Amino acid sequence: MIDHVSIAVRDLARATAFYEAVLAPLGYARLEMRPATVAFGKRYSEFWLNLRPGMQAHPDNSGMHIALRAANIAAVDAFHAAALAQGGASDGPPGLRPQHGDGYYAAFIRDPDGNRIEAVTFVK
Repeated sequence: MIDHVSIAVRDLARATAFYEAVLAPLGYARLEMRPATVAFGKRYSEFWLNLRPGMQAHPDNSGMHIALRAANIAAVDAFHAAALAQGGASDGPPGLRPQHGDGYYAAFIRDPDGNRIEAVTFVK
């Protein structure tokens, strides 16, 4: 139902390096690069970074939230580890979240601009 999403970033080069590492465990690669935007996807451009140099960082309790489907627990764990290694922050470590449903396994991170990105899989 959703074709693509875009998020605003203050430093496109930094954000591109961050998301190349963070999205790789989920099967995403950089597909397009333009002067003020970069796109990632599996088969087509689904996740866009848009340069907004004057943007202020989000406070800890706000910002965009996007959940991306992961193939398995290992991919969720690798997503979280890559985010921390690239200067992101944990907004919830990998683990089961029974409050969201049976078998809901997710990790939550904040990118350097304060956007909240989640990787989720369902364990049977």
